[in-house]
Formats: sequence, C-alpha cells, structure tokens
Amino acid sequence: MNHVLIVDDEAEIRQSLEGILAEEGYFVATAATATEALTLLADAIYDVVLLDIWLPDRDGLETLTAIRQMEPTHVPEVVMISGHGTIEAAVRATKLGAYDFLEKPLSLDRTLIVLKNAVHARQLREDNQELVRQLTVRGTVTGNSVPMKALRQQIKLMAPTNGRVLIYGESGTGKELIGRAMHAESLRKGRVFVELNCAAIPEDHIETELFGYRRGAMPAGSAGNGAPLEKRGTFERADGGTLFLDEVGDMSLKTQAKVLRALDEQRFLPVGATQPVHVDVRVIAATNKDLEEEIARGNFREDLFYRLNVIPFFVPPLRDRKEDIPLLVKEFLQEFGQQYGRPHVEMTPDALDALRQYHWPGNVRELRNLVERVLILNPKAPRIERRHLPMLVSRDGAREGAKMGARGEEFSSLLEAREAYERDYILRKLDECHGNVSRAAEALGLERSHLYRKMKALGVNIKE
Repeated sequence: MNHVLIVDDEAEIRQSLEGILAEEGYFVATAATATEALTLLADAIYDVVLLDIWLPDRDGLETLTAIRQMEPTHVPEVVMISGHGTIEAAVRATKLGAYDFLEKPLSLDRTLIVLKNAVHARQLREDNQELVRQLTVRGTVTGNSVPMKALRQQIKLMAPTNGRVLIYGESGTGKELIGRAMHAESLRKGRVFVELNCAAIPEDHIETELFGYRRGAMPAGSAGNGAPLEKRGTFERADGGTLFLDEVGDMSLKTQAKVLRALDEQRFLPVGATQPVHVDVRVIAATNKDLEEEIARGNFREDLFYRLNVIPFFVPPLRDRKEDIPLLVKEFLQEFGQQYGRPHVEMTPDALDALRQYHWPGNVRELRNLVERVLILNPKAPRIERRHLPMLVSRDGAREGAKMGARGEEFSSLLEAREAYERDYILRKLDECHGNVSRAAEALGLERSHLYRKMKALGVNIKE
C-alpha cells in the first residue's frame, strides 16, 4: 500500500482528498501546518506529499526544501498544490525538487494521474539507490575446488527459475553471498535484494520486521523511543525482487506460521492494518541448523520446510576446500588493500601454508576478518609473512606439521622432527599464557632469556 501525506490548511480539501485517495487504495495521513507535516515525516516514510504552497506557519516552498534535506531513503516525492499558482512559482518549485505542480480547484483525474506517476518515480528512485548499494557488495563465488565449481554450476542452472531456495551451511561459510549470486543471475536481478537475519531480531520484533506495521500499531517495547508510526516490512520492501531470510531456523513457531501463509498466498496483513498487502517475492532462506532434526524436536514446521526446500543448496565449510584459501586471501587482500591504501600487498607462501593447515572453525568469515586484522596491525610490512599471523593460526599450522612429521611424511631427520615438536610445544605454552613470554618461560621451567634464544633459533616470533 502506498502512503500519501496531504498538507493543506483547508479542512474541506484535506477531508475530500483523504476520502478519495483512501477509496483508490492509498494509506492517507493529513496535516494542517508545515510543523505538523514535518513531525509526521520524521516519524514515518511516505511515498508522496501533496503540499499546499500557502501554509499558516511556514511557506510551502521552504517546507519543500526541508523535506528534500531529509535522509535520502526517507525523502518522498512532493507535489505542490496552490490556489494562486503562477508560472514563476511552478518553475521555482521544480528547481527545488518538486515532482509536479497542481492548481486549485484540483482536477480529480489529473491529481490521480500525477499521484500514480509520483509513486512510481519514488519506487524507481528507491530501487536505484538499493541497486547502487548492492554494487558495492561482493557477489562472486570464489574458489576452484570441486565443491565450489559444482556450486557455481548449480547456481547457474537454478537461478533463472522462481523456485524457492534453502541454503545449508555452517556459520561464516558465505550463505548470504550464495543468495546474492542467485539473485544476480535470476530474472529479478534488476530489482531489489533484501536480507533479514532472523537470529538477530528479538522475538517480539521479528513479525514487524517481516511484515511491518501501520499507524497506531507500534510494536511492543518501542513506545517513546522514537520508533516510526508505521513501517514497511522486509516482505513489502522486497516486492518484485528477492527476500533473503538468514538463519530461518531461529524463527519461532508462531512466526513460521505467518511466513508459511505469506508464501502460500503471496500476501500478508501488516500489524495494525485492515487491508492485506499483495507482493511478488522470491524467498531464499538459509540456515546453519539441521532442519529435519529441528522438525523432529518440534522446533520447526514441516510444512514450512517443504515450502522452502524446493531447491536445496549446501555450502561446504572452508576446511573441506582449503585449496581455495590462496584465492580467497588474494581477494581479501585486494579488498582491504584498497581500503587501507595498500593495493599491492601480498602474502608469502609460508604464511599461506600456515593458513591451509588451520582448521577454520569460523570459515570464510574468520579468514576475511583475519586478513583485515593482519593488514591493520602491520601497516608497514611490504608483505604478510607467517610471523604476522595470529598465534593460534601459526600454532595450529605447526601442530599439523608435527603430526605429518610423526608419520614420516615431512621430516627428513630426527633433529628436524624434534625442532618441530619443540616449536609446537612452545607455541602452545605461549598461547596458554596469552603471549606473555615471562609466564611461558616459568611454565616451561626455563629462564626468560633462554626461552628467547630458543624461540629465535626455532623461528618463533611473537609481539608482547
């Protein structure tokens, strides 16, 4: 439902327009003064404002200027109306950003046409802003491993359909990235991609985040905190495009029932609304849970699972595709190198080897955060070496090397294997002591100076 604000000091005009536009399917609010109008605009988002040029407390053109200076995502289209219209006033209003200019007495047919066009213009502007924002978000699926090649092939095959998608994968594997890639290759790629993390929204707010609410139906706990008087939910904002529901397994059974109904009917009732909102939305959901196990436990609706699981995807954890680590590191180094003014920084083969040995419980997200952290903490390093990596990564790399050596696969001599074991043992003690060399020396039964010499000989580097 499109939202219109009528600003006019004549009560008869406000009441007449409100009745006509409500019958045409618009949600209508009215204001008699500029002050009242600006207060309403601060509390809610409107598509169009019908603004009288003569107001008792402030000039309409001044009010237009104030509206145009609002937050970009909140700026409505403004149609000026006046009983004393002149060409000069119309030109000035247009230069100030007005969409159109209507003269009183208003022609009903022309008013409805202008209003319809203004709503469409705002929707196009909103979509363009969202598309520009999305261009800055990574949307490529990086990796030459067998699982990632298969995943890209599956995306290419399934994306052009309208089938719902359910993406499985551990936290940090890049499920949202897969969702964006699906959208980018779909028939809806020219429309918006709206995401919602179901696990990040409090239970008493998730319904309003999904479906929105209308004037007078402020959600629980929001009174007095500046919350808007009405809000479009993610389903409504994603109309015509794609809605990505992350961690869908964390929704309550009550919310699941409403999502199920919205999927079946492609319509829903915002909180406090009397008329349903019809939408055309493709839903891509993601979860790090075993939903079939959650169904058995009574935590997830079986019927919703079958609605979402039309096209299942599985994103492998990073530990199952470690051959992709060099490509991912290169991508992250380019991203953060540009951001921090170091576009040509590289990582040494020894450092990459340490990354490949690590088990990556946080998956790709952990790797990305690590690359950013290392660049920030070593601003003058011409290249990233193993010694620049966090101790946990270096330690696990050394430990994996020791395990391989114990099987006789890597070390050519007993001395080499012993040094690897000593390096691993020292790194483990340093990690237990949070990098404090003095405490680690005490735990090892060594003098602090002796431990330093041992560390230097074994190539163990640490910043205290």
